Amino acid sequence: MNEVRVLTPVGMLGAGFPPETLTRGLELGADVIAVDGGSTDSGPYYLGVGIAKTAAAAVAQDMRLLLRAAAGSGIPLIIGSCGTSGTDSGVDWVADITRGILAEEGLDLKVATIYSEQRAADLGARLDRIHPLPPTGPLDAATLDSCRHIVGMMGHEPIVAALEAGADVVLAGRATDTAIAAAFPLMKGMPAGPVWHAAKIVECGGQCTTNPRAGGVLATIDAAGFTIEPLDPDNACTPTSVAAHMLYETVNPFTMREPAGTIDVSQAVYEALDPRRVRVEKSRFIPADQHTIKLEGARITGYETMSFTAIRDPHILEQIDTWAALMRKMIDEWVSRTLGLSSDDYAFDLRLYGYDAILDGIEPDRRPPREVGAMLLVRATDQATATAIAKVANPLMLHLPTPDMNYLPSLAFATSPAETERGAVYEFALHHVIDVNSPTSMFRINLPEDSDV
Repeated sequence: MNEVRVLTPVGMLGAGFPPETLTRGLELGADVIAVDGGSTDSGPYYLGVGIAKTAAAAVAQDMRLLLRAAAGSGIPLIIGSCGTSGTDSGVDWVADITRGILAEEGLDLKVATIYSEQRAADLGARLDRIHPLPPTGPLDAATLDSCRHIVGMMGHEPIVAALEAGADVVLAGRATDTAIAAAFPLMKGMPAGPVWHAAKIVECGGQCTTNPRAGGVLATIDAAGFTIEPLDPDNACTPTSVAAHMLYETVNPFTMREPAGTIDVSQAVYEALDPRRVRVEKSRFIPADQHTIKLEGARITGYETMSFTAIRDPHILEQIDTWAALMRKMIDEWVSRTLGLSSDDYAFDLRLYGYDAILDGIEPDRRPPREVGAMLLVRATDQATATAIAKVANPLMLHLPTPDMNYLPSLAFATSPAETERGAVYEFALHHVIDVNSPTSMFRINLPEDSDV
């Protein structure tokens, strides 16, 4: 093939997209459909529990359109990081949805599944091959054992293996966002530099356009570079909108590490072919001396209870920092007196939405707000203790005055009951890579023998 056209109609499976933009991509001659199915953007919970952040109905809605398109055009469909975090249960969840749609639509597509979950014991036996990424320290077996789920982030190679085995649809576990779009053009012999750069640009669909809400994009990759255009005729890609996407979720806007090497766009040239399309050339891919797989794991750090109250009293709002400091002091004192707990037994966070909940101490605008939502998050080693602490704080969240007030204000709880038990709270425990001799050895590939997964 002299060129390969990669169609990415949406940045994440289940986010929805205008059906006509998918049709437009097929009319433009798409050779493959590639869609990301997950992310760590929503935090460690979904990896820790092994469930998706997206609704099954939303995923099914997108998958129905994508499967029809793939079957009607005879081109492969690749979904990576299935079920948000790419756990085995996430792959099976998307596979079950896919089975149902294929049966309902009478479509005969061969489906391959790729599993990326790792066993703590297996990784523990290979600690000498696992290296920390900054600012993390060395890994130990106890940390591995504490993780509820661990996934390895695959590159393009397992996906290529599934495609070469005859899969029409590939449902992959955790994968780099770029590997999903890079697999097919690399399999077809396109040069690595343009492929990986194009894959990075299309990873989030229309994010690289001037109107990200208008649908996805099509990247046409050839020997010298790639051309990218939006699927909506009224949308546009510009050199700025395309180049800017290298700033997205990267440490360095000019380089980005993949399992097999590093994307280098420091010499890339972006040129507007017309008001809608951009041509990119001189991208490079530098192969690594050692192939590595990034590990992601999530573990429970405690149990959390939330309480939320709203403040409209102008006197408190004029002294909101003073009020918040008093609230923190009073909670510690009341919990110690009432429950006999020290500050080492629990933790809490008081966030002032509408004032500085986002930027905290670096918020530049310290003017009194018009109203504030005060969120109290209490974390303890068990749910009952977290809830008990939140209940001890309940009168304070309802009536705490500032030191100079001679009356008790009435603040406004958002819910009744005021305390909401959030259950187990997770944190990412792994930020490490493991050296591997084979890019596919850590992944279990179920290849299609017929149309069943």
